[in-house]
Amino acid sequence: MTTTEKTTPRYQGKRNRLDKPELLAPAGNLEKLKFAVHYGADAVYIGGQKYGLRSNADNFSFEEMKEGVEFANRYGAKVFVATNIYAHNEDVEGLEEYLRALEEAGISAIIAADPAIIETAQRVAPKLEVHLSTQQSTLNWQAVQFWKDEGLPRVVLARETSFKDIAEIKKHVDIEIEAFIHGAMCSSFSGRCVLSNHFTDRDSNRGGCCQSCRWKYDLFVDDMPLYPEDEDKFTMGSKDLCMIEYLPELIEVGVDSFKIEGRMKSIHYVATVVNVYRQAIDAYFADPEHFELKQQWVEEINKAANRPLNTGFFLDTPGAEDHIYEPEEKAAPYDFAGVVLAYDAKTGYATVQQRNHFKLGQEIEFVGPEGTFFKQTVTEMTDADGESLDAARHPLQHIRIRTLKPVKPMDMMRKKIGKK
Repeated sequence: MTTTEKTTPRYQGKRNRLDKPELLAPAGNLEKLKFAVHYGADAVYIGGQKYGLRSNADNFSFEEMKEGVEFANRYGAKVFVATNIYAHNEDVEGLEEYLRALEEAGISAIIAADPAIIETAQRVAPKLEVHLSTQQSTLNWQAVQFWKDEGLPRVVLARETSFKDIAEIKKHVDIEIEAFIHGAMCSSFSGRCVLSNHFTDRDSNRGGCCQSCRWKYDLFVDDMPLYPEDEDKFTMGSKDLCMIEYLPELIEVGVDSFKIEGRMKSIHYVATVVNVYRQAIDAYFADPEHFELKQQWVEEINKAANRPLNTGFFLDTPGAEDHIYEPEEKAAPYDFAGVVLAYDAKTGYATVQQRNHFKLGQEIEFVGPEGTFFKQTVTEMTDADGESLDAARHPLQHIRIRTLKPVKPMDMMRKKIGKK
């Protein structure tokens, strides 16, 4: 797939019920945005350098936003910006100018929770849609109706919303519903955690979360530890959400936008997860009556997963089995090894930019959009000058490698961890 293809939007239809659900992907920087769109995202959400909840992400300058919008538009995709902090008084200064600059950069929508930010955007940047952030913890149809009456075309539901809740909301309110369908879950109520504030003076609701739920804790009774020192410590970390097995239910209950969590995640994670959901969504709409979950999709998801997976609150209230207790299980046995820059059909050699060490004799996998996938062993490799190599040791080094099948720019190469 080249960046000039797919110039028409993936969905058309009435505003408050998309004909095909939007696949919305995270993008922590410009490179991740391009991979997310290239691998099939209908829209991406990013953070600017102010007002977002991922202050440790690379985040986008206005120049990068414009470049990202231009790239996304070539695929018929959109770019949203998270402005979902709860603003303190000192945050309000400069807000109007910031929102006008987003509008000027071609951003399609902001994702906001604070009524002050919402009202300001509607007043000073009317071309920006305002989508209600999951930070508002919206769970019932009356609250959704309230926000629709306030002029918002879309609500991002709280992560605690079930299939039953969504069905009730869609029954009463004609509005776009966005729901998280993959990625990390917060152990607090829809991100309303203040442990980070108390432990480290880093405000979770202003982008500074220290992920204190992932820390190791001792448990005490009357100042006596419950466990010996050599035993594993306790955490509050939840398993990650994965709804690939329930795609028809998500579509049929009326979710308009399928949201993937992970602006801090790697290119490999974002591209792999987007690729799987893109294939699954398209397969369902091609033939809903005969849709079947492919085992390959599940395997691909597991190659990108950082933690064990579950279904969150969609089916039932999570219990103890849905949390991770030390030692944390590592679900992803694969490393991102390289990205294809070019392919010479005459010689059968691909030019790959190294992202992790790999070597001769090692088994690798190539994966690309729309189901491109094959395995092979590294049999021949040289540097950019044609000198033979036994290993790719240097970060971002350009390596020429013979491939069994043709590959395309932005195809990914990965290796199994520990595989010789």
